[in-house]
Amino acid sequence: MRLIDGKGIAKEIRSELRQWIAEHKKERPPGLLFILVGEDPSSRLYVEMKGRGCREVGIFSKVVALPEEVSQQGLIDQIQHANQDPHIDGLIVQQPLPPNLSLFQVMESVDPQKDVDGFHPINMGRLLIGDVSGLLPCTPLGILTLLKRSHIQVEGREVVVVGRSHIVGKPMAALLMQKGEGRNATVTVAHRASRDLASICYRADILIAAVGSPQLIKKEMVKEGAVVIDVGMNRLSDHRLVGDVDFSEVSEKCSAITPVPGGVGPMTIATLLANTFLSYCRREGIEVEGVKCGLMAGDYSQWDPHYLTNR
Repeated sequence: MRLIDGKGIAKEIRSELRQWIAEHKKERPPGLLFILVGEDPSSRLYVEMKGRGCREVGIFSKVVALPEEVSQQGLIDQIQHANQDPHIDGLIVQQPLPPNLSLFQVMESVDPQKDVDGFHPINMGRLLIGDVSGLLPCTPLGILTLLKRSHIQVEGREVVVVGRSHIVGKPMAALLMQKGEGRNATVTVAHRASRDLASICYRADILIAAVGSPQLIKKEMVKEGAVVIDVGMNRLSDHRLVGDVDFSEVSEKCSAITPVPGGVGPMTIATLLANTFLSYCRREGIEVEGVKCGLMAGDYSQWDPHYLTNR
C-alpha cells in the first residue's frame, strides 16, 4: 500500500506558486477576498488556513465578516462591491451559510471571472460542455492534480465517485469523463440512496469517497489493488478526525490511499491559491508557462489540467 501524500504535493505547488507570483506580478499582488457570515468555528478555521496559504505564496487576502442575521440583499451588496474591486481577483463566500440565505442566489451573484471556488453556474456549465476557459472547482481539480502527480493512471479505468454534491461529486465526475490525457475515465456516481452500494464500490479501479459519512467505506467494499481517495472530514464523538473511508481496514487491500488529514484537504487549498493566480494572470494579461492562461475553449491538448500538472 502506498500513502498518497497530499500535504507534500500541495507544498510543492505552493512553492511553484510563490516563485511564479514573485517573478510575474505587476504593480499589485493577486488578491483574494473571503466573505464570512456568522460565527461558525469551522468556517473561521478554514478561512484562517486559506489566509495562511495566501501569505505563504504572496497573495493579498482580506476577510469581510458579516453577522449571521445579515439579509440576502446585504450579503449580495458586499459581493457586488468585491466584484467591482480592481484589487480582488478571487472571491469566496465561505460555506455553509445561515439557513435564511439562499446559497444559489449567492453563487450567481459572484463574478464568474472571480469565482475561484468554481461554483458559479457559468463555470459549472463550461465544465460540463468541455470548455476550460472557466474556473474549475477546487477539490475535484485538486484530486485530479493529486492523481497525476502521484503517477496514477486515470484514462480507461473505472472510477466510482460516492457523493453527488455540487462541491465534489458532480464536478468530479464531469472532470474525469472529459476527453484528454489524465481523464477519459468510465465514471459511476453513487450516493446514499444507491442500491447495493458495496457492489458498486467494489467495481472501482479508483474509488473517490465524498459523502460525508464517517468510515462508511469498509474493506469488503474495495477490491484488491484499488486506489482510494478519501475526501471526507468527520469529527467523531471522541474528537478523532476521520474520513469517509475506514482507513485501518481499507489500507490493507488498496494499492494507494489518501490519509485524513493530510490527503485531499491541503490540495483543495493549493488549488484555490492556483485558481486565484490564474484569475490574476487572465485579468492582467500575463502568460506563465505551466499556468496556461487564456486557453482556447476545448483545447485539451494544452490542459493538463489547465495548470500545475505539467510534469
